[in-house]
Amino acid sequence: MCVCFSLSENSETEEKAFSKAPAHSTVALVETGEGEDDPWNLPELQDGAAAWSDLDTKGKVLRVVTSAGKGLLLLGFLYMFICSLDILSSAFQLVGGKAAGDIFTEGSVLSNPLAGLVIGVLVTLLVQSSSTSSSIVVSMVSSGLLQVQMAVPVIMGTNIGTSVTNTLVAMTQAGDRNKFRRAFAGATVHDFFNWLSVLVFLPLEVASGYMYKLTKLLVDSFNIQGGEKTPELLHVITDPLTKAIIELDKSVISGIATGDPAARNKSLILKWCKTFTNVTLRNETVPGPENCTSPALCWCSQDLCYTLHNISETYNIQTCNHIFVNVDLSDLAIGLILLALSLLVLCSCLILIVKLLNSMLKGQVAMVIKKVLNTDFPFPFGWVTGYIAILVGAGMTFIVQSSSVFTSAITPLVGIGVISIERAYPLSLGANIGTTTTAILAAMAAPGDTLANALQIALIHFVFNVSGIILWYPIPFTRIPIRLAKALGDITAEYRWFAGVYIISCFFLLPLFVFGLSMAGWKVLVGVGVPIVALLIIIIIVNVLQARLPRCLPAVLHSWDFLPLWAHSLEPWDRVVAVVAAKCCCCCKCCQTGPEEEEVEEEEEEKGGGHFLEMYDHPAMMNGVDWGEKREDKEDVLKATQL
Repeated sequence: MCVCFSLSENSETEEKAFSKAPAHSTVALVETGEGEDDPWNLPELQDGAAAWSDLDTKGKVLRVVTSAGKGLLLLGFLYMFICSLDILSSAFQLVGGKAAGDIFTEGSVLSNPLAGLVIGVLVTLLVQSSSTSSSIVVSMVSSGLLQVQMAVPVIMGTNIGTSVTNTLVAMTQAGDRNKFRRAFAGATVHDFFNWLSVLVFLPLEVASGYMYKLTKLLVDSFNIQGGEKTPELLHVITDPLTKAIIELDKSVISGIATGDPAARNKSLILKWCKTFTNVTLRNETVPGPENCTSPALCWCSQDLCYTLHNISETYNIQTCNHIFVNVDLSDLAIGLILLALSLLVLCSCLILIVKLLNSMLKGQVAMVIKKVLNTDFPFPFGWVTGYIAILVGAGMTFIVQSSSVFTSAITPLVGIGVISIERAYPLSLGANIGTTTTAILAAMAAPGDTLANALQIALIHFVFNVSGIILWYPIPFTRIPIRLAKALGDITAEYRWFAGVYIISCFFLLPLFVFGLSMAGWKVLVGVGVPIVALLIIIIIVNVLQARLPRCLPAVLHSWDFLPLWAHSLEPWDRVVAVVAAKCCCCCKCCQTGPEEEEVEEEEEEKGGGHFLEMYDHPAMMNGVDWGEKREDKEDVLKATQL
């Protein structure tokens, strides 16, 4: 139930005004109005500094030095931000890398496409790197534990799992509603593209296998030879710092996934950075001719058979130089330490980057940048602009060699209003293409025995993303991810706690739920999943008809008001969250305050201010209310809170 606090004498006028308000939240009643601008319009970044022509020589020199210093600081914070993402990925691999390898050992589970999809999501969440997940898949395919056709859903899952990083980055801008609205929408537009693409192409791939057949044809048509090592562009700059902190032996995870018993007892922390492997040919005694390496290398007498075996011996030459090389801690302990430190550095750098951008992108500079990034080409070539943005996103992702880094870097720019959602969408699509081109180059550098499999898996990833772009971008009507992201941005701007619910539900609870149903078998999956999917489809159809063709629906379905309020509105849940948060704040304050401070707070509460207003900091609940005169209203709300 919504409560109107306006102190008008004419109650009928109040009821009419209240009934016309379209919002369900008391906050929205205050913040929105007919004369307000669209919240999705890019804000004008005000410049309070003096004009360049009005400055004297000293002022001009000071401004140049200040701007140069801010630019250097911005580059430094961006460097630390990228390094912290790399360390964060290593920390996740230390914490959950072996568990990720164990998940992949269940080959029978991977035969279920939905289970493969969920495993791809969960493993990428655990290791925070789609390239690591893809390399595990390549190792399993090359060792014969997994067929390429069964690996297709896993690759789709890695595409979803890698998009959680920029969604988490958007949470750092939750302090400002409008910035959070834009930043969260700019991050989740990537999520919606990946989820919608999977919803369309996973059933299509299961039914037809077109991605597998197309990539198989491409690999067989070209006689591709293994090339040199993939060029490392950004890693040349970041590796000196990240490798001084931690280095990992990534072959351990692949070894666990392929069933190597020795890998299970090895540490993920790389201790020896320089080794030498010596291969020698030795005579060995075997039980019979069937145990020989080949008939030509087999000599048998009356009782014994001899054969030649290649024996490999590895010699450790030089230890690594990172700070954890000789630390007597488990992988889990080191992973948790690095996880906490990398998250602290990541959030700190992101906040400082946003503040620096806010101070630098003002006046003419902001106008030029916004115009360059968001202006379309003149008619009739306006449609080309989006495709150039896709190429720019692909090129930038190829340079930084990580889609998470690129999308996480543009998320704050969307939040402060430099890049629009409509421009961030093609940039994110380009990031998907860029990360697959990096994987293709890495695959072409693979050894000869794994080259074909690695290249086909990388091409499947590429074809999947290109197919998604063809489906969800060329026609403006099909750019559904933008509309969904804006709708979610509006919800999270009003109910900011819902952002956490979205992340936990979409990236953890939903994959685990689907995985559990998949493990139970097809009968359980169909029996539980089909009714849920049918119900969701019916709800979507009814919502569309309510907005566009309400006359086609029965009178009772013109709105969802026939359902309980908690079933079709977030307002009751918002009140629950507010009460829980208020009680937590009260408990924290009671623990921190002494008896004298509690007496002062009680006196302020009796006067109608202070602590009560801190608990309920909603503008609509404070607007136009004199708490000294409205004692009865305050007591009613307090009683409701206690209940």
